[in-house]
Amino acid sequence: MRELLIVDDEKNIRQGLQAMIGREFGEACRVRLAANGREALEMHAERPAEIVITDIRMPIMDGMELLAKLRAERRASEGPIVLVLSGYDEFEYAKTAIRFQVRDYLLKPIRREDLFEALGRAFEELERRDSASEQQEAAIDYKKRLRLARLGQLLEAKNEREAAQILGDFSAEEAGIALPFYLGVVTYRYEQGGSMSREELEAVVERLDGPPFDAYQAALWDREGRLVLVDPSPDRFARLAELAEKRELGGLLIGIGPPGRRLENLPACYRSASRALKYTFLHPGVRRVNALAIEGEQGERRMFPLPEEEVRLLGNLLGTDRKREMGDLLYRIFRIDQLARIDIDYIEQAARLINERLLDEVFRQYGEASMEVLKLYRKVGDWNNFRYFHDYFRGLENLLSSLNDYIKQVRLAYTENENLKEAVAFIETHYARPLNMATVSNHVSLNYSYFSEAFKAYTGESFVVYLKKVRIEHAKELLSGYELKLSEVGEAVGFENAKQFARVFKELEGISPHEYRSKVHTQQTP
Repeated sequence: MRELLIVDDEKNIRQGLQAMIGREFGEACRVRLAANGREALEMHAERPAEIVITDIRMPIMDGMELLAKLRAERRASEGPIVLVLSGYDEFEYAKTAIRFQVRDYLLKPIRREDLFEALGRAFEELERRDSASEQQEAAIDYKKRLRLARLGQLLEAKNEREAAQILGDFSAEEAGIALPFYLGVVTYRYEQGGSMSREELEAVVERLDGPPFDAYQAALWDREGRLVLVDPSPDRFARLAELAEKRELGGLLIGIGPPGRRLENLPACYRSASRALKYTFLHPGVRRVNALAIEGEQGERRMFPLPEEEVRLLGNLLGTDRKREMGDLLYRIFRIDQLARIDIDYIEQAARLINERLLDEVFRQYGEASMEVLKLYRKVGDWNNFRYFHDYFRGLENLLSSLNDYIKQVRLAYTENENLKEAVAFIETHYARPLNMATVSNHVSLNYSYFSEAFKAYTGESFVVYLKKVRIEHAKELLSGYELKLSEVGEAVGFENAKQFARVFKELEGISPHEYRSKVHTQQTP
């Protein structure tokens, strides 16, 4: 819908033009009416008009003054298309409006055909403008995307030689970066773990310091979803951190690289800023770290051999309930007493070693634990899920405690299984002897009451019923021959007397021992 403004001090002319345009163009135009130039300017300021039809002679502000102000406001190519209403006696005067880029003159009284032809030409002009504007925006957008893509490639360069090859003839001026420059890597880590999405992080930075892709010389995303900002002043990043603190956005963390003197320095500045960002992990409350400070202290930062032996011992302790010793080992592994001066690479390598040599090995050996343990395992497996080291350390302590309990249960279940397997084997071997649950539980060194429950869970039946079934199965084997009398069969499989044997046999088989023997012999007769 096109915005059209009719300016004339005669109400009938204004309304007449509005009616004609409405009938011819319908909803293609939204028409507003003004009685003089000043009123028209106010309406235009409120909602810009694309086409202005104006009279020349009007009170308060005439058409010529209106044209001058519209012309001064914006470039002619961007301003409204103007159609002038003119009487015969002022036509020569109206021609001077040519310097204001007037498109058409409509002579009073206005003919419908002239009006519609003039508006048709105006609509065509607006279509051409829209097309040119779209092409221009597309070209600008393409150049912007090309620039950001080149800068994104540059971040990944391993050295200045590779950076120079990526840049080619791409200059700092084309990149929109003034020299020297400073680079900051920005992320937001939630207190409960995890990082903000790109959209959320962009919105936070915009709220603090304006739209990052407009407010900074360059803004782009790295492979880890962090926002990389380039600015000529390091104070810009300090201000961003201060604004975050005032808004209580404690999770906004910034690593700042050293100054870049040439565009080829950008990848090195990015690596330094990324490394500086890691150091916010060690210091709760620190929202920004400058690489210059870290590099200046590099000689004092301590690096140690990987704690392979300590990690091995820690793994051995899992399942033993010696949690205090486990805690001491964990403190030694991460050198907690030297944390303030430790090299961040040591912490990262120690965490990776625990993942690979201990945590992954536990689940390979013992299988999957409960969902709660698995959830904690997945979180602790990546320290980027924590805002600060002490949060990661606490999470690791909790995970190791849970794994200790889990392994202890697995080992106990395994031991119980072996004990119960031995109990069943003992019954199979000694069923003919006077057996009871006390005898068997003592044999496998398990508590009488505990053995009763565990045996039923393992076999699916109580001890008494299981023993009866074992004896009857062996009795059925003996009944298939005639070597033993019925009373002797019962005694041979452990029953106290023939009566008890007969009762239990019928209880389990539904027929008497005599009937069973007759049935088997009948089936054996050819």
